[in-house]
Amino acid sequence: MTDALDLKDPVTLAEALIACPSVTPATGAVFDCLEAMLAPLGFTVMRFLDGDGENAPVENLLAVRRNGAGTHLAFAGHVDVVPPGEGWTGDPFAPRRHGDLLYGRGAVDMKGSVAAFVAAVARAGDLPGTVSLIITGDEEGDAIHGTRALMAHMAERDVKPDLCLVGEPTSVNRLGDMIKIGRRGSVNMWIEVAGTQGHVAYPHLARNPIPPLVRILTAIEAIDLDQGTDWFQPSNIEITDVTVGNPATNVIPAKASARISIRFNDLHTGQGLVERIRAVVEAEGGTLRAQISGEAFLTQPGPLSTLIGDAIRAETGIETELSTSGGTSDARFLCALCPVVEFGLLNATMHKLDEAVALSDLEQLASIYGRILTSASTI
Repeated sequence: MTDALDLKDPVTLAEALIACPSVTPATGAVFDCLEAMLAPLGFTVMRFLDGDGENAPVENLLAVRRNGAGTHLAFAGHVDVVPPGEGWTGDPFAPRRHGDLLYGRGAVDMKGSVAAFVAAVARAGDLPGTVSLIITGDEEGDAIHGTRALMAHMAERDVKPDLCLVGEPTSVNRLGDMIKIGRRGSVNMWIEVAGTQGHVAYPHLARNPIPPLVRILTAIEAIDLDQGTDWFQPSNIEITDVTVGNPATNVIPAKASARISIRFNDLHTGQGLVERIRAVVEAEGGTLRAQISGEAFLTQPGPLSTLIGDAIRAETGIETELSTSGGTSDARFLCALCPVVEFGLLNATMHKLDEAVALSDLEQLASIYGRILTSASTI
């Protein structure tokens, strides 16, 4: 299919990628398709599988094109998608143009952005410096065998970008109205309180785990982590599950459990929050298990955000908002390499039925990415 593609046309490139089903963990055809686009543009394409067992293996792609000394700009993203679900108007993996929209799973999140960047590279020609693409098949999943594995692969080959643009869908009402210069961190915690099962008529022979769990959750709910910062909204703790699993009306249960999720700004670390909650839990005889999905990070406004903002203004006439809102992305890992900013399509339909992108947005995004490429090569 890629033999007949116009590499400068982001719409047809997006259609080709959407036509490759790639629910997480993605492997195979979608990477074949992307490699076929990049090879004619002078990229050295490296692909590898990582992980085994559940949600694995994951395929990853690193493509690098060097053209003498100069800035190394990396574009990072993913070609895996969430499951389409039931109720689509058409086949979610059969791209369909209707009116001024292109429909298909991944149109917005984020095969459209990948296509726009490839088209931008094709249009820009041989710019000085280095351009790379860091593309995973595991962003929508556990993110264990994806971007972090790619970063290890890059370190082994001494591939280190100076600037990184992540193509996640950041725009809200109009293309370019928002870019992300940081993200809050995320940690999930599982709380369990053990008791002694017994008959409700003989409470002295049992130990009910529910009252201490309630006290734990009450204490957690009373915690005020912070009031936010100049760039971040306040951190928040949310109770996301409470489970006893007791079908009987006359039995004191043997255990009670709960789950909380914390999204936190750069005033905290994931481990620091785990220890703070652990002290509350253990004071009531409970146990805690935690998983830190990512730390908060901030790329201070500077050359990269200015470069992107200037390109957006030149193509759209609007002033972009610098934001740290929303969920996590793989930028939480990539920030260890270099300054990272996220900018991509409108996020209104991502993960929804009949996900769609405006054809004009794909064209305009390719133009903005082209300006970013050209400007980065002169830094």
